[in-house]
Amino acid sequence: MLEALKVIVCEANLALARHGLVTLTWGNVSGIDRARGLLVIKPSGVPYDALTPEAMTVTDLDGKWVEGPCAPSSDTPTHAVLYQAFPNVGGVVHTHSVYATAFAQAAREIPCLGTTHADHFHGAVPVARIPASAEVCDQYERHIGLLIVERFRGLDPDAVPGVLAAGHGPFVWGPDPLKAVENAVALEAVAQRAAATFALRPDIAPLPGYLLDKHYGRKHGPGAYYGQGNDR
Repeated sequence: MLEALKVIVCEANLALARHGLVTLTWGNVSGIDRARGLLVIKPSGVPYDALTPEAMTVTDLDGKWVEGPCAPSSDTPTHAVLYQAFPNVGGVVHTHSVYATAFAQAAREIPCLGTTHADHFHGAVPVARIPASAEVCDQYERHIGLLIVERFRGLDPDAVPGVLAAGHGPFVWGPDPLKAVENAVALEAVAQRAAATFALRPDIAPLPGYLLDKHYGRKHGPGAYYGQGNDR
């Protein structure tokens, strides 16, 4: 079942390790088949060098096991909530990458300080609030997803494809699992640059809106002209 998606999700998980975004088994990627209402996700606690497409786990959108030799990632309920709330999302990534996690632990958003950020995120990468005690005690991982959805009220998850869960780490998404990994790589890169910028100039202001719009628009939307295949 979902053999092609298992191959893609496995490759996306292996890409996290290649890009240096994960330590030990701290991270996961999933992908969704919306027609079937099923998602494929990394199995819980399995080392990256042991991953194969056959090891991937299939669940429904309630997080219930459907197929696979191993239990699904403990973060599966968070992924499922994001798929249900954000209809254009085809892949979700969770990591504990160093700089993005540092901002999450500080409960500090990553403002758009430069054009590198603007190329990937149309504005600040927001922070979802830390869960309350009752939210941790009852369906903790599902509540993490709900808090992310809560934070994105009034925001466009397609234009800002990532969030920092306060005290925890980043969740990133995209139209497919491999694009979600690309966005996770970009998030870690802009977090690193933001941290270095704040060290040099703590009072730095965000990039002007017109420059943010220009750089985001060059890569995204109907007027995009960065890269190949766009109309000239």
